[in-house]
Amino acid sequence: MADRNYFGEAAAAAAFSSAPVRGLSPPLGWKERLRAGLAGAGASLWFVAGLGLLYALRVPLRLCEHLAAVTGFLNSLTPKFYVALTGTSSLISGLIFIFEWWYFHKHGTSFIEQVSINHLRPLMGGTESSISEPGSPSNRECETSRQNLSECKVWRNPLNLFRGAEYRRYTWVTGKEPLTYYDMNLSAQDHQTFFTCDTDFLRPSDTVMQKAWRERNPPARIKAAYQALELNNDCATAYVLLAEEEATTIVDAERLFKQALKAGETIYKRSQQCQHQSPQHEAQLRRDTNVLVYIKRRLAMCARKLGRIREAVKIMRDLMKEFPPLTMLNIHENLLESLLELQAYADVQAVLAKYDDISLPKSAAICYTAALLKTRTVSDKFSPETASRRGLSTAEISAVEAIHRAVEFNPHVPKYLLEMKSLILPPEHILKRGDSEAVAYAFFHLQHWKRIEGALNLLQCTWEGTFRMIPYPLEKGHLFYPYPSCTETADRELLPTFHHVSVYPKKELPFFIHFTAGLCSSTAMIALLTHQFPEIMGVFAKAVSMISRTCIEYL
Repeated sequence: MADRNYFGEAAAAAAFSSAPVRGLSPPLGWKERLRAGLAGAGASLWFVAGLGLLYALRVPLRLCEHLAAVTGFLNSLTPKFYVALTGTSSLISGLIFIFEWWYFHKHGTSFIEQVSINHLRPLMGGTESSISEPGSPSNRECETSRQNLSECKVWRNPLNLFRGAEYRRYTWVTGKEPLTYYDMNLSAQDHQTFFTCDTDFLRPSDTVMQKAWRERNPPARIKAAYQALELNNDCATAYVLLAEEEATTIVDAERLFKQALKAGETIYKRSQQCQHQSPQHEAQLRRDTNVLVYIKRRLAMCARKLGRIREAVKIMRDLMKEFPPLTMLNIHENLLESLLELQAYADVQAVLAKYDDISLPKSAAICYTAALLKTRTVSDKFSPETASRRGLSTAEISAVEAIHRAVEFNPHVPKYLLEMKSLILPPEHILKRGDSEAVAYAFFHLQHWKRIEGALNLLQCTWEGTFRMIPYPLEKGHLFYPYPSCTETADRELLPTFHHVSVYPKKELPFFIHFTAGLCSSTAMIALLTHQFPEIMGVFAKAVSMISRTCIEYL
């Protein structure tokens, strides 16, 4: 396992010394090597042929005479012209540099590079063949891209806040919108999926609510909910909408959800009795089941926010027993957070034993809670100085391995737990392994890490060691699939603009930003020198032109 003579990150990295070597590309076949060699040889041949053609046509084209004419024209120019020329070049390159920098920080890529790849390269014949052999690098890249697309699926945040009682209050205080249009549009689609069905036309109140979920304007949605209640005082989805968007406190939201629960249970029992009559009745039962589960879950969250944690735990456990197929709603993550608040760590471990399975999808809540439980057993006695002398114990190595596992799954979380980045309100949807999931996890679980003495200290000493084990995270992971490259784009859509999105792995500045910065600086320096020392720069320009002329004549 680990080398006892090293401390912290080094010892933790040694614990994974049996892992395969990272970053080595698979050997290319003879066809790929031959194709690459021919491509390089072809470019060299074109370059040599161009030089030969230029040499052969030097007399017919009268290159020496033209060069002499150009040299004479340049000698007749005054230093002021060179100052104006270099100054203008410096200004233009500076503007390009500023635009490139802005575009890179907004979109995460170079504008010039994108134009070159998408528009100029096809015109120059640089497109690749669309037909490739099985197992070829292009096929492997396609498989990786398909895998990244599947991993970049956006999930409903199981701990999302209430719009009226929490998100809107934040807007009132700060004047900032915590939710993006993309996030709210996804929520509207979720509501239409959960709370509507094909038989809504049979009940006028459901027809009104079907239109209400499609409304973009919050006052229009609230008005439609009241219209539905006028048609049917037992319209559960109308109470749900009012509890989510009109209630300004958690107490008001809970009161409306209790009214929704009473109406929802009545409709659910009625649907159960008619479920076998037709496919339409089965669809109606599924809708009414979704409504009932949603109401009970939000009631549990209200109880949790109002301090009645044991009541919230009971509601969640009953939900998971009564509706076991609805695991995709991730109710167990709500349960984990409530159990951590109760400090019922044995119950937390029991939930993890059931849901931290290789066949089930992972999340930051699962991975970091498992790391927290293992950290809890050693963090109170952990000391960097002591560990550097005696090495890490078996329990400490187990805790470090759990931290590395969690950091590999979502590398954005530690900066929020260690308060290296400021937190914002979590969005209604998250991207697993992305910054949005990190914000949502840290927003609710930071207090649980602070409660355990030494847990954040151990995390701070060891979390960066994960990156040494995975030098190329986009190509190969250790315990999970390679880190998806699409998280930054999706997180920028989910998180508000005032939040600085965390990017992993850290992107280097594109070549064109360095190039334009150097071009701007060099031309500005030449303009300054030409203005201050016109005679010396004139001699230098003449010398350069003479050298160029001599080289041409020699050829």
